[in-house]
Amino acid sequence: MRFALPLIFLSLMLASCSRETDTSTSQPAQDKPNILFILVDDLGKEWVSAYGAEDIETPNVDRLAATGMKFENAYVMPQCTPTRLSFMTGQYPYRHGWVNHWDVPRWGGGAQYDWNRNPSLARVIKDAGYATAVAGKWQVNDFRVQPEAMVDIGFDEYCMWTGGEGGNPPSDIRYWDPYIHTKQGSRTYVGDYGPDIFTDFLLEFIDDNKEGPFFAYFPMVLTHTRFVTTPDELEASRFVTTPDELEASTDLEKHKAMVRYTDKILGRFMGKLEDLGIRDNTMIIWAADNGTVNTVTGTQKGRKVRGEKSNPVEPGLCVPYIVSAPGLVPQGVTTDGLTDVTDMLPTFAELTGGILQPGYEYDGVSIADHLLGKADDTPRKWILGMGGRNEAQLTEKGVENRFVFRDRVLREKRFKLYVSTERRAEKLVDVLADPEEKTNLIDSSDQEAQAALARLVPLIDTFPERDNDPIYDPLPPRPWDVPITAKSQVWKE
Repeated sequence: MRFALPLIFLSLMLASCSRETDTSTSQPAQDKPNILFILVDDLGKEWVSAYGAEDIETPNVDRLAATGMKFENAYVMPQCTPTRLSFMTGQYPYRHGWVNHWDVPRWGGGAQYDWNRNPSLARVIKDAGYATAVAGKWQVNDFRVQPEAMVDIGFDEYCMWTGGEGGNPPSDIRYWDPYIHTKQGSRTYVGDYGPDIFTDFLLEFIDDNKEGPFFAYFPMVLTHTRFVTTPDELEASRFVTTPDELEASTDLEKHKAMVRYTDKILGRFMGKLEDLGIRDNTMIIWAADNGTVNTVTGTQKGRKVRGEKSNPVEPGLCVPYIVSAPGLVPQGVTTDGLTDVTDMLPTFAELTGGILQPGYEYDGVSIADHLLGKADDTPRKWILGMGGRNEAQLTEKGVENRFVFRDRVLREKRFKLYVSTERRAEKLVDVLADPEEKTNLIDSSDQEAQAALARLVPLIDTFPERDNDPIYDPLPPRPWDVPITAKSQVWKE
């Protein structure tokens, strides 16, 4: 007994040390948050009732905001491709090179999002031990040439609208009778509605990975043109006698119906997470890739707001951005903290325990502490937007940007500076006092405006003198490649 007691005590001590060592070196999977990132296509704040929209009701988005954090100052790029590549790389367009929209499957030219030469957010999260899936819109790889691109980029599972493939007209369709690429190949889904296919796919993925941790990325095709009826409107049409009675008979009404259906889809995800008992530990990020198309005008807080997709004014790039996880994120918070799309990669890396890929420069910073209520503000002093209008062309060198230095905007909480292609400050606006950005304060004697200039203008010299062109090893020419210049592009993204 005299020898047994010390041995028992030593055994307990060693077991305790072992447990402490395990805890410090590996975080239990259930302690890591799940992440669901929903990126709506072409939707400004003027169409979200949580942001004061008056022509629509979005009850599920409103509920998400009430159970989370709503950002007032979240920037993306004002057009599709620059936003999506900035999300995947954590870099600004002048660094990753996709300054303009470029429809890879439609225009080809050997272009691609090259995962061997660019950072990949999906790889960072997958390497942190997460199951990963993506469904929806991509358009920066041609699946005919790279059928397993999504896996190489870091997604375990995928279900993608291919984007309009040159020489393959059925592939233009994303809504009714969509053309979709999965591990079984690409085909038309006759009689189906694309957003439902993508939603069902990700819901099944969440169900299969409910023990966690998982990362689900939903780059939606809604609410992009062309304007179409939704299943809800189609069902309602069964009970009317004349076309005039259809609730969604005009483009505006179809747009509203598509926004309502976008909201409904969010409700399905929230319901699934609640049913599985994992809502508290699942961080839902709901945002848009740019503003609404300019053919649609909405009313927001008593003011008519035209859609400004492709333009660097506030409705074009300051988008709805809501983060909710009731067990992690403070609820019912509206924040004026600054953030932009490049922050997502470092933020998700910190939340998941991922490690940024070495050898790259990153422009984003983590705002995880702010999301988790550990900091009253984000680390950001300014955010950036660039990439509106299409100014790219295909040459013998590949996809090239027209301008050596693309125009951009720098934004603080109050003031916003426009920078020209000549690297000069050309306009300063007070976005709080002047939401329509009519008054140029560059030559104003206002002391606060001049102080803002003193802070923002020196940042111009910190940017590279030349924007990068897209960084990729070109793929071999294909029969469907077409010559593209900035003046000949027909934009269908």
